[in-house]
Amino acid sequence: MTTQLTAINWAKAITIALICILILLFGINGQRQILYACMHISYCLWWLIEQKIYPDRRQQIFTEKVGAGGFIAALLIVGVFYTLPAFLAFTNPTDLSLITTAIAIPLFYFGSLINTAADIQKSTAKTAGVGLVRTGVWSGVRHVNYTGDLMRYLSFSVVAGSIWAFLVPLSILLLYIQRIQVKEASMRMKYKDFIDYKLKSFRLIPGIW
Repeated sequence: MTTQLTAINWAKAITIALICILILLFGINGQRQILYACMHISYCLWWLIEQKIYPDRRQQIFTEKVGAGGFIAALLIVGVFYTLPAFLAFTNPTDLSLITTAIAIPLFYFGSLINTAADIQKSTAKTAGVGLVRTGVWSGVRHVNYTGDLMRYLSFSVVAGSIWAFLVPLSILLLYIQRIQVKEASMRMKYKDFIDYKLKSFRLIPGIW
């Protein structure tokens, strides 16, 4: 048995390896490939490096134990399937447009900033013994860390330039919807001010849902 975090770490390492293999197989033929490689590899590297710099952030979240089946599933889904946009980016012969670039880069960096800020704020609040976190980056969206993560994966699909690449953020969205239902049921029971928070915020997408 191992933890979810260990399984995800191995999956991120596989993602980096697969993108490097794509570089060797197809080469860097334009801005699409170099931008994709820089974005996705830097994200995976930061995931791994951050645990050395700020170990409590991930270790407080992904503590659930997984068996061999769960470990293999993490490698196949997070490590391999999530690399689908990379394959589509490296096999896309068309040039990356300025509009696509202008959409993808803000999605990636703002998504990463939102996700990181949300997790750090919540981890700090838990350490300080704060109850329901509903201020700062959490004030308008109840699962804003998921929002940031989705933005980041959307940026990969935008750079890939294929409709099939959006299968990855779609699958992540469906997973997050399921997690949101479970989390909100738990939060409703745990925090007295959750109902008020719910009335004044959105679940995942500001202004929509």
